[in-house]
Amino acid sequence: MLAVGHDGDMEVTETLLPGVGIRYEFVTAQGQHLGVIVYRDGGSQIIEYAQADPDAASTLSLLTQEEGEVISEILGAPRFARKLADLTREIPGLHTEKIRVPATSPFVGRSLGETHCRTLTGASIVALVRGEEVVSSPSPEQVLLAGDILVVIGTSSGVLKVHSLLQNTS
Repeated sequence: MLAVGHDGDMEVTETLLPGVGIRYEFVTAQGQHLGVIVYRDGGSQIIEYAQADPDAASTLSLLTQEEGEVISEILGAPRFARKLADLTREIPGLHTEKIRVPATSPFVGRSLGETHCRTLTGASIVALVRGEEVVSSPSPEQVLLAGDILVVIGTSSGVLKVHSLLQNTS
Protein backbone atom coordinates (compact mmCIF):
# COMPACT_ATOMS: atom_id res chain seq x y z
CA MET A 1 0.00 0.00 0.00
CA LEU A 2 1.25 3.46 -0.91
CA ALA A 3 -0.18 6.84 0.07
CA VAL A 4 0.07 9.21 -2.85
CA GLY A 5 -0.11 12.95 -2.20
CA HIS A 6 -1.94 15.14 -4.68
CA ASP A 7 -2.70 18.86 -5.05
CA GLY A 8 -4.29 20.29 -1.92
CA ASP A 9 -4.88 18.19 1.16
CA MET A 10 -6.45 15.20 -0.58
CA GLU A 11 -4.70 11.90 -0.02
CA VAL A 12 -5.06 8.95 -2.36
CA THR A 13 -4.10 5.49 -1.16
CA GLU A 14 -2.78 3.13 -3.83
CA THR A 15 -2.89 -0.64 -3.25
CA LEU A 16 -1.43 -3.24 -5.60
CA LEU A 17 -3.84 -6.12 -6.17
CA PRO A 18 -1.58 -8.94 -7.46
CA GLY A 19 -2.94 -10.49 -10.63
CA VAL A 20 -5.84 -8.01 -10.67
CA GLY A 21 -4.60 -4.43 -10.94
CA ILE A 22 -4.39 -1.39 -8.68
CA ARG A 23 -6.96 0.08 -6.28
CA TYR A 24 -7.01 3.80 -5.51
CA GLU A 25 -9.00 5.03 -2.50
CA PHE A 26 -9.83 8.50 -1.24
CA VAL A 27 -12.39 10.38 0.82
CA THR A 28 -14.26 13.24 -0.84
CA ALA A 29 -14.79 16.65 0.78
CA GLN A 30 -18.33 15.46 1.62
CA GLY A 31 -16.96 12.42 3.48
CA GLN A 32 -17.78 9.83 0.81
CA HIS A 33 -15.21 7.00 0.74
CA LEU A 34 -14.61 6.07 -2.91
CA GLY A 35 -12.36 3.64 -4.70
CA VAL A 36 -11.28 3.13 -8.28
CA ILE A 37 -9.92 -0.25 -9.34
CA VAL A 38 -7.93 -0.22 -12.56
CA TYR A 39 -7.74 -3.76 -13.88
CA ARG A 40 -4.80 -5.22 -15.76
CA ASP A 41 -6.96 -5.53 -18.90
CA GLY A 42 -7.54 -1.75 -18.88
CA GLY A 43 -11.10 -1.79 -17.54
CA SER A 44 -11.99 -0.08 -14.29
CA GLN A 45 -14.55 -0.12 -11.53
CA ILE A 46 -15.74 2.76 -9.35
CA ILE A 47 -16.81 1.66 -5.88
CA GLU A 48 -18.24 3.30 -2.78
CA TYR A 49 -17.49 2.04 0.71
CA ALA A 50 -20.28 1.85 3.29
CA GLN A 51 -20.06 4.46 6.07
CA ALA A 52 -20.93 1.88 8.76
CA ASP A 53 -18.58 -0.85 7.47
CA PRO A 54 -15.44 0.23 5.56
CA ASP A 55 -14.95 -3.38 4.39
CA ALA A 56 -18.31 -3.35 2.57
CA ALA A 57 -18.35 -1.75 -0.86
CA SER A 58 -20.85 -1.42 -3.66
CA THR A 59 -20.10 -0.94 -7.34
CA LEU A 60 -21.15 2.43 -8.71
CA SER A 61 -19.97 1.74 -12.26
CA LEU A 62 -18.01 -0.75 -14.35
CA LEU A 63 -16.10 0.88 -17.20
CA THR A 64 -14.37 -0.46 -20.29
CA GLN A 65 -10.86 0.82 -21.01
CA GLU A 66 -12.24 3.26 -23.57
CA GLU A 67 -14.91 4.57 -21.18
CA GLY A 68 -12.29 5.07 -18.45
CA GLU A 69 -10.05 6.97 -20.87
CA VAL A 70 -12.92 9.22 -21.95
CA ILE A 71 -13.79 10.06 -18.33
CA SER A 72 -10.11 10.74 -17.61
CA GLU A 73 -9.90 13.15 -20.53
CA ILE A 74 -13.13 14.90 -19.54
CA LEU A 75 -12.03 15.35 -15.94
CA GLY A 76 -8.41 16.11 -16.81
CA ALA A 77 -9.03 18.75 -19.50
CA PRO A 78 -9.95 21.67 -17.18
CA ARG A 79 -7.06 20.86 -14.84
CA PHE A 80 -4.65 20.63 -17.79
CA ALA A 81 -5.82 24.03 -19.09
CA ARG A 82 -5.39 25.62 -15.63
CA LYS A 83 -1.87 24.24 -15.24
CA LEU A 84 -0.93 25.45 -18.72
CA ALA A 85 -2.29 28.95 -18.00
CA ASP A 86 -0.39 29.04 -14.69
CA LEU A 87 2.80 27.97 -16.45
CA THR A 88 2.61 30.74 -19.05
CA ARG A 89 2.06 33.34 -16.29
CA GLU A 90 5.06 32.05 -14.33
CA ILE A 91 7.59 32.03 -17.19
CA PRO A 92 8.19 35.37 -18.91
CA GLY A 93 8.31 35.10 -22.70
CA LEU A 94 6.29 31.87 -22.82
CA HIS A 95 2.96 32.13 -24.63
CA THR A 96 0.10 29.77 -25.26
CA GLU A 97 -2.41 30.09 -28.04
CA LYS A 98 -5.20 28.08 -29.62
CA ILE A 99 -4.75 27.74 -33.39
CA ARG A 100 -7.45 26.33 -35.67
CA VAL A 101 -6.28 24.06 -38.51
CA PRO A 102 -7.71 25.63 -41.69
CA ALA A 103 -9.36 23.42 -44.31
CA THR A 104 -6.72 24.66 -46.77
CA SER A 105 -3.78 23.54 -44.62
CA PRO A 106 -1.42 21.10 -46.33
CA PHE A 107 -1.45 19.06 -43.10
CA VAL A 108 -5.16 18.19 -43.11
CA GLY A 109 -5.38 14.40 -43.17
CA ARG A 110 -1.69 14.06 -42.27
CA SER A 111 -0.07 13.18 -38.96
CA LEU A 112 1.05 15.76 -36.44
CA GLY A 113 4.60 14.42 -36.74
CA GLU A 114 4.64 15.30 -40.43
CA THR A 115 4.39 19.00 -39.54
CA HIS A 116 7.82 18.91 -37.85
CA CYS A 117 6.33 21.74 -35.80
CA ARG A 118 8.74 21.72 -32.87
CA THR A 119 11.79 21.43 -35.12
CA LEU A 120 10.70 24.18 -37.52
CA THR A 121 9.14 26.63 -35.05
CA GLY A 122 10.53 25.88 -31.59
CA ALA A 123 6.94 25.77 -30.28
CA SER A 124 5.15 22.66 -29.03
CA ILE A 125 1.63 21.41 -29.63
CA VAL A 126 0.54 20.36 -26.16
CA ALA A 127 -3.11 19.53 -26.84
CA LEU A 128 -5.60 19.03 -29.65
CA VAL A 129 -9.29 19.90 -29.31
CA ARG A 130 -11.73 18.27 -31.71
CA GLY A 131 -15.31 19.16 -30.87
CA GLU A 132 -15.83 18.02 -27.27
CA GLU A 133 -12.77 15.74 -27.31
CA VAL A 134 -9.52 16.97 -25.80
CA VAL A 135 -6.31 15.08 -26.50
CA SER A 136 -3.57 16.25 -24.16
CA SER A 137 -0.03 15.52 -25.32
CA PRO A 138 -1.11 14.26 -28.76
CA SER A 139 1.20 11.68 -30.29
CA PRO A 140 3.10 12.28 -33.55
CA GLU A 141 0.72 9.76 -35.17
CA GLN A 142 -2.35 11.91 -34.37
CA VAL A 143 -4.03 12.78 -37.69
CA LEU A 144 -5.02 16.42 -38.11
CA LEU A 145 -8.46 17.36 -39.41
CA ALA A 146 -9.77 20.68 -40.69
CA GLY A 147 -11.20 22.62 -37.76
CA ASP A 148 -9.04 20.94 -35.12
CA ILE A 149 -7.81 23.41 -32.53
CA LEU A 150 -4.18 23.02 -31.53
CA VAL A 151 -3.01 24.35 -28.18
CA VAL A 152 0.48 25.68 -28.84
CA ILE A 153 3.06 26.81 -26.31
CA GLY A 154 6.29 28.64 -27.07
CA THR A 155 7.73 32.09 -27.63
CA SER A 156 5.50 34.59 -29.42
CA SER A 157 7.73 34.19 -32.48
CA GLY A 158 7.42 30.39 -32.35
CA VAL A 159 3.63 30.57 -32.05
CA LEU A 160 3.48 32.89 -35.09
CA LYS A 161 5.60 30.39 -37.02
CA VAL A 162 3.08 27.64 -36.19
CA HIS A 163 0.33 29.84 -37.66
CA SER A 164 2.38 30.26 -40.84
CA LEU A 165 3.27 26.57 -41.02
CA LEU A 166 -0.38 25.50 -40.83
CA GLN A 167 -1.43 28.14 -43.39
CA ASN A 168 1.35 27.32 -45.88
CA THR A 169 -0.32 26.24 -49.12
CA SER A 170 2.84 25.76 -51.18
